[in-house]
Amino acid sequence: MRSSPRWGRLISRRLTVVTYTERRSGHTFSTPVAFRRAAGTVTIGVQFPDANLWWRNFLAEGGPISLQLDGIDRTGHAVFRRDEAGQVTVTVRLDG
Repeated sequence: MRSSPRWGRLISRRLTVVTYTERRSGHTFSTPVAFRRAAGTVTIGVQFPDANLWWRNFLAEGGPISLQLDGIDRTGHAVFRRDEAGQVTVTVRLDG
């Protein structure tokens, strides 16, 4: 849908694909996510965090992540935060 001529531009402003390496297995995975962007930071609100566990790869000091923004693969450092209500947010500080 992100590449759709009709909807792609609108959707790509709010959806992206993140790629990360799982801490335990070392395998690389990609998953679509909704995001917000401000300057050099991307914020991802994790939907159903107890069912979608990908964000746990960014425990403690966090780790590397890549994502597609404006049709370009970007890299950054991701860290998650879980609030008292159980909501999980992954914050990505973009490189460069």
